[in-house]
Amino acid sequence: MSTTITTDTLHKALKHFFGYDNFRLNQLPVIETILAGNDVMGIMPTGGGKSICYQLPAMLLPGITIVVSPLIALMKDQVDSLIANGIHAAFLNSSQLAETQRNVITQARNGQIKLLYIAPERIPSNSSSFIDFLRDLNPSLFAVDEAHCISSWGHDFRPEYLKLAILKQNFPNTPVIALTASADKLTQDDIVKKLDVPRAKVFISSFNRPNISYYIRPKQNAVGKIAEYILKHKDQCGIIYALSRASTEEIAGKLHALGIKAAYYHAGLDAAERSRVQEDFQKDTYQVIVATIAFGMGIDKSNVRYVIHHDVPKNIEGYYQETGRAGRDGLKSDAILYYSRGDIMKLKSFAVVEGNPAQTAISMNKLKQIEQFCESDTCRRQYLMQYFGEPFPAYCGSCDYCMSSLEERDATVDAQKLLSAIVRTGERYGTGYIIDILRGSASEKIQPAHKELKTYGIGRDVKRDEWELLVKQMLNNGCLERTEDQYSALQLNHKSHEILKGHSNFMLVMHKGVKEKIMAEEEELAYDEQLMKDLRGVRYELADREHVPAYNILPDNSLVEMATYLPQTFDELKQISGFGDYKVSKYGAFFIKILQQFAKDNNMVSKVHLKVPKARASKKPAEPKQASAGNTQLASLSLFRDGMTMQEIADYRRLSLATIENHLSFFVNEGTIEITQLVPQRRLDKIVEAIKQSGQMVALKPVKEILGDDYSYSEIRLAFEFYRKGGK
Repeated sequence: MSTTITTDTLHKALKHFFGYDNFRLNQLPVIETILAGNDVMGIMPTGGGKSICYQLPAMLLPGITIVVSPLIALMKDQVDSLIANGIHAAFLNSSQLAETQRNVITQARNGQIKLLYIAPERIPSNSSSFIDFLRDLNPSLFAVDEAHCISSWGHDFRPEYLKLAILKQNFPNTPVIALTASADKLTQDDIVKKLDVPRAKVFISSFNRPNISYYIRPKQNAVGKIAEYILKHKDQCGIIYALSRASTEEIAGKLHALGIKAAYYHAGLDAAERSRVQEDFQKDTYQVIVATIAFGMGIDKSNVRYVIHHDVPKNIEGYYQETGRAGRDGLKSDAILYYSRGDIMKLKSFAVVEGNPAQTAISMNKLKQIEQFCESDTCRRQYLMQYFGEPFPAYCGSCDYCMSSLEERDATVDAQKLLSAIVRTGERYGTGYIIDILRGSASEKIQPAHKELKTYGIGRDVKRDEWELLVKQMLNNGCLERTEDQYSALQLNHKSHEILKGHSNFMLVMHKGVKEKIMAEEEELAYDEQLMKDLRGVRYELADREHVPAYNILPDNSLVEMATYLPQTFDELKQISGFGDYKVSKYGAFFIKILQQFAKDNNMVSKVHLKVPKARASKKPAEPKQASAGNTQLASLSLFRDGMTMQEIADYRRLSLATIENHLSFFVNEGTIEITQLVPQRRLDKIVEAIKQSGQMVALKPVKEILGDDYSYSEIRLAFEFYRKGGK
């Protein structure tokens, strides 16, 4: 099956059905590939427009499109959104009465539905009746959403997805599109194999979500700090993720006590209560939800402004997908994670899968990677992008690391106290216990013999979080080791002994505070606040009348554009993002009335002519935009060009060697500096060989263990940058 449609026609269809002027990311080539009759594997970030990749072809192909979706709430949300755009869509799932299901089946057979959403459970692997039903419908396209659920390598494996290969086996000429936001290379290959689409064309969009700022903070008085943040962002919606059901209830209760209206959500609630809470959140009755990971996949809510993790997630994929629920409308949003080693230890016990050592190993490895992400002293965005195999510069300008003001102090004496305490206790204890000894804790868990040590109480003058930072940076810089067992005992290595003997120093990089960007101040478009409230009010009334979430009528960015450009006619309204022909005819008059009255009262006219249309997306997506160099990076570059080594620059500027590496690696990525100016070719070749041997692209330590002490973390880090860019 192949349909030839011009690019111009596709743009017109996009505007007509969905109100968008341009395709995003890889949407256009994906859609063209489907219309040519080919299978597709699409990786796009959450909020990147995955749904358009099958919804638009569904409108252009004859007959019906079948969409496999894992959650009832997700189906309902998608169908409500399509109906709001005037598109005939329906779903079949266990939440419906038998009569309702029969009506949907009749409508599908009569050709009255363009998109039919079904749960994977409805596709039994050994039943011909459902396949016969599909043959009656003669589908033009199969779409598998959240396709990572088919892979045991993924973070959300669902056995019922394994039956989906039956679709291609019974309909070999019908194209299949598999879509997900979070899949590493192993998972991508597994999806293609298990869906039985070996010739699928793979499209991977940039994983970068530039509108999200990433923060990782120590888990101290976390609920108090979360409440403080919410009160600063009173009119904004957010999700707070917690590890356990009990935690969600406890956190919601504490927030209530502080005057914050928050609901909790977890799988232990009965279905009716879960549905009520979810609907209340979608309709903005509750603006804050405290939830386990059971909440979120079924939410297509575009105006979530922040996602906060009270507890550490189990893996990078889950973290990325959960944070991606913020800012789906493209407006500025925050992702905040409260980190503690205690959470990691708790998760290690959950990672063990009884009778399945292979799956346990996968879970443990993924947990180690989220631990490295939380503890790394590098750009958060760069770490995330590189985890998914995407090169990214060492400075993004919108994470806690890049926005921090850094200063260094000589922490050699404190490092020696720490190392001495580790040695005197036999190198058998973890970070928390050693810090308790240094700070002279009176806790009963401290062994009496350890209270007699010279190091007991020797570090009372240093705050606990500074001791924790010192341990973290010593581990990251290879100046300390930690066992991989459940105790995570701290142990010395060659570098540790050099510091302990006074033969080398240790410089601690201190973060003086994050220059946080307040979201409301960051929006580029200026508009009248009262007008925005009036437009929100109209949207709420329309949504309430139709019993759908407000964002299904129009997303926030459409309201922002209306309030900014003041369209006065229906033709001008069509130039506002999100207004397709159907929405203009159905809802346009309600918004035009408000806009015309505002313009009249304030002696203003339409500014739609000032709205600069974005260039249409080319078939080949642009390379991710790199951050421009800041003054501190340029200062390091200038000294390097003057002939200084990295260590000399670090000493001269009183910054850590790791900071100077980050500065210069930016210019390696940019092409201003050749990698061999920093790492001799012979040593570079050896490091690249070790990277390949380690079989991973994230952690430095496994590579260091292969190479030994003759190679520094500095060289390895720079070689990683080179290799990720395609260097051999």
